[in-house]
Amino acid sequence: MKFFLHEAAESELDHAAAYYESCRVGLGIEFAEEVYRAVSLAAAFPDAGSPCSENTRRLLVRRFPFGVIYRVKGQMVEVLAVADLRRHPGYWRDRMI
Repeated sequence: MKFFLHEAAESELDHAAAYYESCRVGLGIEFAEEVYRAVSLAAAFPDAGSPCSENTRRLLVRRFPFGVIYRVKGQMVEVLAVADLRRHPGYWRDRMI
């Protein structure tokens, strides 16, 4: 199954990777790799994530306090958020439109 990152999710990924890279050289790349590992898992096994709402699921990102929020639309996994789990839960819900 293919995947697509919502524009806001891509922005979250970029900003978080830049932050981690500023903390330690190479850490931003490690973060991005872990996010894409979770996204690939969602694409291969769409039901792998924990239900987050009626139509969404969440997979945790290893080593980092982030979750990949996604939904399945046909043969596509749409990543709605690369969510910092320390933020207000559900801030991304308006992206489901």
